[in-house]
Amino acid sequence: MLRTVAAVLQPHVAMFEYGVVHEVFGIDRTSDGVPPFEFLVCGPTAGVALDGGHGLQVVPPYDYSAAETADLVAIPAGSTDGDYDPAALAAIRSAVDRGARILTVCTGAFLAAAAGVLDGRRCATHWRYGDDLATRYPALTVDTDVLFVDDGPVTSSAGTAAGIDAALHIVRQEFGPDVANRIARRMVVAPHRDGGQRQYVEAPVPTCDSDGFGATLAWMIENLDADIAVNDLARRAHLSPRTFARRFVDEVGVSPHRWLTEQRVLHAQRLLESTTITVDDVAKRCGFGSATLLRHHFSSMVGVSPGNYRQRFTGR
Repeated sequence: MLRTVAAVLQPHVAMFEYGVVHEVFGIDRTSDGVPPFEFLVCGPTAGVALDGGHGLQVVPPYDYSAAETADLVAIPAGSTDGDYDPAALAAIRSAVDRGARILTVCTGAFLAAAAGVLDGRRCATHWRYGDDLATRYPALTVDTDVLFVDDGPVTSSAGTAAGIDAALHIVRQEFGPDVANRIARRMVVAPHRDGGQRQYVEAPVPTCDSDGFGATLAWMIENLDADIAVNDLARRAHLSPRTFARRFVDEVGVSPHRWLTEQRVLHAQRLLESTTITVDDVAKRCGFGSATLLRHHFSSMVGVSPGNYRQRFTGR
C-alpha cells in the first residue's frame, strides 16, 4: 500500500514539476476521503536550501537517505548533464530493490536512468530531451510520443503537466478511480488522460537544402485540402516520382504520404481548437475527404478522437 512518498529534489529545483508531486501527494486531503500520505522532501543535505529560480528556495527537511524507506520515490525535473549526487542514485536503487515505485516527471527520467532503474525498460520524457536521453542511456527505450509510460516499478511522464496524469495514474492503481477523481476535482484537472495519449508537438516545415524542394513543401502546406499525389509533387519539383520520394525521405525523414498526413492532422488540431465547424467540415478542409478517415488518422497520431480533442482543448 502506498503510504510514504519521497520527493527527490536536485540542487536546481523545477518548481512546477515539484509542485505537481506536492499537489497530488503532499497536501492533506483526508477531509475529501483521500488517504493520508507521509510526504518526505529530500535533498543533498537536510535543512540546506535549494535554488528554485527567481529568488525562490526550497528547504528539504530530509537528505536523500530518507527516500530509501519510501513506497514511492518521485523525481521532478532536474539536471540532464549526468553529474548526479551518488547518494541520490544509491537511494533510488535501494528503494527499487526494496520494492518501491518510482515516478519521474519530465527530465527527472535522466536521474532515474543514471541510477540504472530504467535499464531494459521503456520510458517517457519531454519530447525535446528524448534524443539526448536515448543517446546517454542506450540500455533504455525512450518514447516521446506519449504522456506517460508505466513499465514495472517505474512510471515516467512527459513534460511538465503530464506529471499530473502520471501521478493520478499511480493513485488510481493504488486506491481506485474514486480517490483519483477526488484529487483531480480539487486540482480542477481532467480526472483521467490515458498514458498513450500523444504529446502535442508542433511539426514545422523542415529546412531543406534545395530551395525548389522547400517550395514544394510550402505548397503542400498551403493546399492541404487538395487531392495531392506523389506524381504531381514530383512534377512540381521537376523530379521523377522515384527520385522525389527518395529525396523526400532523405531531407524530411518520412515518406511524402506520411508527412502530408501529419500536416493534415496538425491543421485539423488547429481547426478543432479555434473554430466551431463540424468534424465533417474539418475533414474536408484538411483533405481527408470524410470524417471517418479523419478520425482514423487523428486517433492514430494524437491518441484521442477529434471530438474528445476539441472538448479537452475548448470545453465545447
